[in-house]
Amino acid sequence: MRALVFFDLPIKTNEDKRNYRHFRKILIKNGFIMMQKSVYCKLMTTPSVENSIKRLIRENKPPDGIVQMLTVTEKQFSKMEFVIGSYKNDVIDNDNRLVIL
Repeated sequence: MRALVFFDLPIKTNEDKRNYRHFRKILIKNGFIMMQKSVYCKLMTTPSVENSIKRLIRENKPPDGIVQMLTVTEKQFSKMEFVIGSYKNDVIDNDNRLVIL
């Protein structure tokens, strides 16, 4: 499954900018990758991870703006159509496990 987080946050004042940077850093620190400027995505392996991600977003939500979460299956995510542009494959974001001994 994938967690998608969409947000539109104000950046008018210094405090707004600080809140924006803090929220974005929380997402990146917790394994989200940027799909577009304000759209982040994270691969989830179990329903308990989904619950912890939702809790993380709710606990770190900024005071203003709009933040939305959407959970989709891998099959739904793979059917995403790129009207213009293409998928950037510079970040490994799949559930394959790599073990180096």
